[in-house]
Amino acid sequence: MLTRRRFLTLAPSIVGLCTIGSSVFATVSTLAASDAELKRQMLGKLTTELNDATLANTQTQNLFKTLFNWDTATFDLNTINTIVAYSFGYRPALNGNTMPESGPINEQIADAVYMLYQMNPVLIYAQWEVASILKSKYHLESDKVISVGNPTINTNGVVTASIDQVAAMIVKKASSGASLGKVAIFTHADQQSLAIDISKIYGMNAAIPKGIVMPI
Repeated sequence: MLTRRRFLTLAPSIVGLCTIGSSVFATVSTLAASDAELKRQMLGKLTTELNDATLANTQTQNLFKTLFNWDTATFDLNTINTIVAYSFGYRPALNGNTMPESGPINEQIADAVYMLYQMNPVLIYAQWEVASILKSKYHLESDKVISVGNPTINTNGVVTASIDQVAAMIVKKASSGASLGKVAIFTHADQQSLAIDISKIYGMNAAIPKGIVMPI
C-alpha cells in the first residue's frame, strides 16, 4: 500500500516522470529517497530560502517529524498514571445553534479510553465530546472522568477548544503537568503525534498506550 509518507516522498519524482513521457518507467522502490537523503535535500533547500542554517536545521527536523515520521513513544498499560483524551470533530446538532453531538469518531475514542480504563482505572481528563460519551455510555462519574474544553455557541455557530487550549486547561486543573505522571494520550490517529507534542509542551510526560489502536 502507498502510504502518505511514501506518496509525499515520491511526488516530485512522479511529476518529473510525467513530463518525460511514457517511454520512461520506474518503480516506487527506486524512486523513494532515504530518510537521510530526504533530510539533506530539505536542509539544503531551507538553508537557501531562509538564509539561516540554524533555523533551517530546526525547521527540517520539525517538518520531517510532522510529515514523514509518525512513530510515537508508548507506555506499558500497567505503568500509566493518567489518561488524557482529545476529541476529533463533532456532529452538528439538528436543531440549530445548540450543543453539538459527539459523533462516531469521538465515540470510538471513548471506547478506546474505556478499554484501558478497565485494565488500569486511572483518572481520566477528556475533552467534552469524549467525556460526555464516557459518562453516558459507560456511566463514569465526575470523580472518574474530568470534562474539559466544552464547546461554546456564538452567532457564527459552534466553537470547539483546540488541543492547545485543552492541554492548558488540564495542566491548570492538575496544578502541573508533572503531577499527572505517565499520561496516555487518546485521540484520532491522524493527530496523535501532534497531541503528544503539545501535551509535552505543557509539561506532561505523554505517550501512546502500548497495544491500543487509535481510531482512524
